[in-house]
Amino acid sequence: LQRDAKGQYLFDLLCHHLNLLEKDYFGIRFVDPDKQRHWLEFTKSVVKQMRAQPPFTMCFRVKFYPTDPAALKEEITRYLVFLQIKRDLYHGRLLCKTSDAALLAAYILQAEIGDYDPGKHPEGYSSKFQFFPKHSEKLERKIAEIHKSELSGQTPATSELNFLRKAQTLETYGVDPHPCKDVSGNAAFLAFTPFGFVVLQGNKRVHFIKWNEVTKMKFEGKTFYLYVSQKEEKKIVLTYFAPTPEACKHLWKCGIENQAFYKLEKSSQVRTVSSSNLFFKGSRFRYSGRVAKEVMESSAKIKREPPEIHRAGLVPSRSCPSITHGPRLSSVPRTRRRAVHISIMEGLESLRDSAHSTPVRSASHGDAFAAPGRSGRAESSERVAVIADENYSPADSVLPTPVAEHSLELMLLSRQANGAPCSIEEEKESEAGTPAAAEAEEAGGELRALCPGAGGLGAAQAEQVNKFVLSVLRLLLVTVGLLFVLLLLLIVLTESDLDTAFFRDIRQTPEFEQFHYQYFCPLRRWFACKVRAVVSLLIDT
Repeated sequence: LQRDAKGQYLFDLLCHHLNLLEKDYFGIRFVDPDKQRHWLEFTKSVVKQMRAQPPFTMCFRVKFYPTDPAALKEEITRYLVFLQIKRDLYHGRLLCKTSDAALLAAYILQAEIGDYDPGKHPEGYSSKFQFFPKHSEKLERKIAEIHKSELSGQTPATSELNFLRKAQTLETYGVDPHPCKDVSGNAAFLAFTPFGFVVLQGNKRVHFIKWNEVTKMKFEGKTFYLYVSQKEEKKIVLTYFAPTPEACKHLWKCGIENQAFYKLEKSSQVRTVSSSNLFFKGSRFRYSGRVAKEVMESSAKIKREPPEIHRAGLVPSRSCPSITHGPRLSSVPRTRRRAVHISIMEGLESLRDSAHSTPVRSASHGDAFAAPGRSGRAESSERVAVIADENYSPADSVLPTPVAEHSLELMLLSRQANGAPCSIEEEKESEAGTPAAAEAEEAGGELRALCPGAGGLGAAQAEQVNKFVLSVLRLLLVTVGLLFVLLLLLIVLTESDLDTAFFRDIRQTPEFEQFHYQYFCPLRRWFACKVRAVVSLLIDT
């Protein structure tokens, strides 16, 4: 990749490799050394956006969820959206009841392994898939029952289409949650969907605001403001607090992009947005892509032969692996599975207060899940975490995204303990980013242990200096502009023949007459004398 290559070049290269035309729904995500997620900006250099050292680890993700995924023109697009939603289901972002969860998982089974075959699929075959953050044997039996009796004969494409249609009806379809706190200090998750702005607390949606009701979004430091104008001219300002200023800025930029994509009629209506009312203060950002209506119109014009989809040839999703990749946690004995889950959660506890914008388990949820394992291991083995009939929380995800290095090791060790091979593709897919060679890992391990995050320290300081310099330059520019406007006004007052009431009143004041005769006229004569001297000097030479 050339050093000055823009993000658009990399994205187009990737979409060409995937044979993808309906590419406006997707984006490239990366994580900085502070575990903060970012979307790659297509108008900027790729290298300049990366604060880490190469090699860079980036992930292809759905950035704007289609309003109606079943209406997508090409099967390859629907398949990629299916993979993303399947991943959302596994990470606990797609909230659903047990009945809906069983149906969605059954669609995934049908797409992955086809029709039920007693000779190939023994008792408990559905347990070899990890569809959700938590499983129960009752749920696994329900999944297998639906797969056996209701989905026979469906092709992978049909199962994926039915999966998308069902997922679209759920309240949290398209949710990419950002952890925040409200004004009372209560934990909340903010998200932007195809239909509007959503606030989740616990397992409930406490706010839903349509895009046409959102009038403005801005942030100051860690504080995010959402201005809402509802019916009867009722205006509301929602205030939330992000973990870090960087997380708040990321939240603000995601909101600006989602509102522009789903709300506007044309991309020509997109305007540069400032996070502050003052010109020389705050961040400025502009969405650079097409809007949803333009994307749908463009998709309708696609007339090529549908590209062939090699489902088995793509890298298996870490979220829902194929059966051939060995048993998952749910396939081992209940007591052993319980211990492995507890060990993973103990490793993830240090991430609870991370600035990462993907929700990890909060203190309340984490304690509720891990405490029974610590204090009551002698209790009945039937007490395992399951998806209840009510919605489960995004904070219940066992695998936050991206996986930190130490938690990834715990996950891989637990899989090895259960007899599951750890594929190279899964390690590469980790968003935390690891060195390419084992030698580099060993050589740099001690240095990284002594200086965590040092790779991006200089870049962070340089970025802060650049922001300060830009603020000073904006302030100087505004000051010079104001002085220039005042000078023009002064010249009009003293030299022009305009006789409006406004100018006449100013000219008749004693202060203006004193300024005109004692200061302005001598200054004008001095300036004219200097100009004549310079002109005569130029003529003589």
